[in-house]
Amino acid sequence: MIGIEKQKKEKINIEHSQSLPNIPWEEKPRNCKGVVWRYSNNPIIPRDLLPESNSIFNSAVVPYHGEFAGVFRCDDIRRKMNLHVGRSKDGINWQVDEKPIKFICEDTDIATFKYGYDPRVCWIEDRYYVTWCNWYHAPTIGAAYTFDFKTFYQLENAFLPFNRNGVLFPRKINNKYVMLSRPSGPGSNEFGDIYCSQSPDFCHWGKHRFVMGVVEDLYWQSTKIGPGPVPIETKDGWLLIYHGVLTSCSGFHYSFGAALLDIDEPWKVKYRAEPYILCPQEPYELMGDVPNVVFPCATLYDVPTGRIAIYYGCADTVTGLAFCQIDELVEFIKKYSMKN
Repeated sequence: MIGIEKQKKEKINIEHSQSLPNIPWEEKPRNCKGVVWRYSNNPIIPRDLLPESNSIFNSAVVPYHGEFAGVFRCDDIRRKMNLHVGRSKDGINWQVDEKPIKFICEDTDIATFKYGYDPRVCWIEDRYYVTWCNWYHAPTIGAAYTFDFKTFYQLENAFLPFNRNGVLFPRKINNKYVMLSRPSGPGSNEFGDIYCSQSPDFCHWGKHRFVMGVVEDLYWQSTKIGPGPVPIETKDGWLLIYHGVLTSCSGFHYSFGAALLDIDEPWKVKYRAEPYILCPQEPYELMGDVPNVVFPCATLYDVPTGRIAIYYGCADTVTGLAFCQIDELVEFIKKYSMKN
């Protein structure tokens, strides 16, 4: 039995090597002026993929057994926010389970929650950790893990309410689990900065450090910001793609931003680009249940080619896919980095 478990873990570890030859990809269009470009057949997941789904968006994707799997936000026709498992052979065409995930949890105080939304999935050592916005008397960061995307074990909530956008780093740093989050408030959350927290055991979180906040004169990120996909390790630091929000006369506008964080002390920002790297422009981003939203939640990265595929929510309604080259994005961040 021990030998079988070892073989399973070795197989999974091979899958999480740095090469991802089947990453979904489309070459940059000649007329593209930006460093990030959209998939030409967006959205890749429609709002009504499931019989009772109102919308499917803000979801997390990882490589799995030579294919892809993930956890998806699916709001149903009651407008209840649930987490569902999704699977794909190519990272573009997805099958999503009709029934929400049922977490195994021994603690009845946290086992029942009103909703779950905006998940992230992160591979660390020997398992996939799932973090999401979880209701515990108010929004906070829920946590769980799975080995097979069939059985999910719920852990202690990471933080007190109010908090959203719990994003793990893909390895321990100085022998600690490290998570980014956005402490905030109730209601429409008209503020929010990014913080970094550490844990020795994935239960007790502390050493909370400020990472970066809103910038009043960079209007696309002048209201609030929050971490997006799991950071990518590069020779120049941790590549963080995040979301920034502008408040206009028509409401909130969500865009992508990018920064580089210190490898050993990821609460320290080395570079942070002033311009956004993607903003709502296409009809499926401009029109939906919440218009004017692009919300990054997951990336796939193939080291040999430098290709990155970005999964993002569009107008809180459907799921889109975008692409970039890591070297180009890193150079963009450095070139347009704001002054300290």
